[in-house]
Amino acid sequence: MFGKKKKAKLHSHIDTLIGAQTQITGDICFSGGLRVDGNIKGNIVSEDGEQHTLILSNAGYIEGKIQAANVVINGTVKGPIHASRYLELQENAQIHGDVYYGSIEVKLGASVDGKMIHQDKLQSEKLVTLIPAASE
Repeated sequence: MFGKKKKAKLHSHIDTLIGAQTQITGDICFSGGLRVDGNIKGNIVSEDGEQHTLILSNAGYIEGKIQAANVVINGTVKGPIHASRYLELQENAQIHGDVYYGSIEVKLGASVDGKMIHQDKLQSEKLVTLIPAASE
């Protein structure tokens, strides 16, 4: 009855690392796995159609929109997060913005100053269903 759900499989390979002493101003588009230990002022978006993963360490800071299939946060984010598949908020996560997620895991100590909005698969893939108008 109360079976434990399986955790979403994350992209475990880190393709790109943004180091703790790095500061970036501007938008980033990535694929695969991205780990952020530094500071970013700009939007971070993964390429469409893949199961990409963004990991923000406890030393990391992002000011801007995050959009990826899988997102793991243990630092500070000022802006909305769109995790179409899986979102994990670890102990040191501080979110100042709305959170959109397919599934979520929140650890004790994480904080969210914003709305938490669950999106089913159809919403997260932004599919539109057209309904024909009724003829009179």
